[in-house]
Amino acid sequence: QMPGTARHDREMAIQAKRNLSKTTDPVERLRLQCLARGSAGIKGLGRVFRVMDDDNSRTLDFKEFVKGLNDYAVMIDKEEAQEIFRIFDKDGSGTIDFDEFLVTLRPPMSNARKEIIMQAFRKLDKTGDGVITIEDLRGVYNAKHHPKYQNGDWTEDQVFKAFLDNFDSPYDKDGKVTTEEFMNYYAGVSASIDTDVYFIVMMKNAWKL
Repeated sequence: QMPGTARHDREMAIQAKRNLSKTTDPVERLRLQCLARGSAGIKGLGRVFRVMDDDNSRTLDFKEFVKGLNDYAVMIDKEEAQEIFRIFDKDGSGTIDFDEFLVTLRPPMSNARKEIIMQAFRKLDKTGDGVITIEDLRGVYNAKHHPKYQNGDWTEDQVFKAFLDNFDSPYDKDGKVTTEEFMNYYAGVSASIDTDVYFIVMMKNAWKL
């Protein structure tokens, strides 16, 4: 587990739950409901939509959208769902592009934060193919410090797999982490950290950048 992440995750989830009672903006409410589940919350919703997108159109109609929210157990009434859908269905076609939807749902981040997240990603992505795998981690992440490795419960590969699971999604763990998943994860972490300076210091320390 990354230094600091678990604690920030808890703080961020608590903060999201608290803010949920104050906001009336439907998109913000949905964002906070996802974040109340922790940093991977938005990414998790993305995976639910991806599973539902049977025809790989990367779009959702209103029925699929509502079903996805229900499957993910987001508390939302039909009017609010309609309002959110309308905001994203800019051209009134009756479908929304879910990549665009997830990017908008992600808590906004400054360019400075995005840049440091990408630096960490590039450091981990040894092969440079835009996806982090167990192979990539071998040279970068030291499994030998992990308590479960030290007491013989896990192999090195199991430690790497558990590490990737932090960034991978709860529904569809494939042992690979894309740029988008990494960015979504850190957008969640970022939401709990007030200043860019502190976020950047945390990332530099965590990844020895």
